Amino acid sequence: MTTDSDIELSGPFQAKDANGRNLDVKSIRIFDEGYGIIDVYVKFKDRLDPGAYKDSVLVRAIIDRLRAVGYKGPDFGHSDPGLQESRLIVLEAPEEFAPFAKSKGWKNLAEDFDE
Repeated sequence: MTTDSDIELSGPFQAKDANGRNLDVKSIRIFDEGYGIIDVYVKFKDRLDPGAYKDSVLVRAIIDRLRAVGYKGPDFGHSDPGLQESRLIVLEAPEEFAPFAKSKGWKNLAEDFDE
């Protein structure tokens, strides 16, 4: 996932999983525009164990990284299980994530329809 429509929120870092392993994260990205709900794409260097997107320790490490780069808000969890891949975890951000995303250049397309 690297296109002209991506916004990188974080570059490489390491995150621990529930088994205590350090996993190499390549990046955390979002698409540059959307309709309210923001999916957060976390790309890993190596293949993940099946179901890694449900690993609460790993998800906490990812959210901690987002907080380290400026996100202030509640925790969030994984997106649709069908979006998960062998080297990618997709998280679904809450509404409180939108101001942070906007500060990074994200555009809420739904606002075009507000009166």
